[in-house]
Amino acid sequence: MTVPSRLAPLLAQFDFARKRLTGRLTGPVMDSGDGTATRIDGPLTDEEHLWEPVPGCWSVRRRADGPGPRATSLAGAGDWGRDAAAYPHPWPPPVTTLAWRLSHLTEMLALRADHTAGGHTLTRNDHPVSGDAATAVAAFDAGAAAWREALLSVDDAALDTVGYCTYPHGSDPEEPFLDIVWWVNQELLHHGAEIALLRDLYRAARAR
Repeated sequence: MTVPSRLAPLLAQFDFARKRLTGRLTGPVMDSGDGTATRIDGPLTDEEHLWEPVPGCWSVRRRADGPGPRATSLAGAGDWGRDAAAYPHPWPPPVTTLAWRLSHLTEMLALRADHTAGGHTLTRNDHPVSGDAATAVAAFDAGAAAWREALLSVDDAALDTVGYCTYPHGSDPEEPFLDIVWWVNQELLHHGAEIALLRDLYRAARAR
């Protein structure tokens, strides 16, 4: 299927952002942004995955341990969950760990893929949360691949259709699908940058 011309640049942006984030998490190198390779200290470890840069972080936790500070529930399925709270969220917002941000991205991608080209049934309670780094990175890659596959299934009419994606945790039922594609890219870009910064901070903290 031919990619609609309006979708093509957004798909290219998504692919590049995904490639850079995956490289930043796994190494041994990542694209620096200008086409040259930058060395990575090493793949994400379990300790770094769960590292809390300040007290009171939101993270992913064993369900048996219950939610963290100012959280009221653990989102997701399985033995681990991601700190969460009903709206309005705590103020000021809690700092979130790399694990929390990666889980959030993965869930968003996987669920939006399902609500675009899948069964339109998955919720946060169905999405497994990963406690270890390797599983979390693999889950992100699978979620990103599913979202990309969903994008390849749409045509120009779908891009203009309000509510084409039925993802229940955002404004998707009220937005044209093209706007949702743009928003997913912004989520990947800004959370990817946050994850990269946390890797830098972790390395600097360890060096001290």
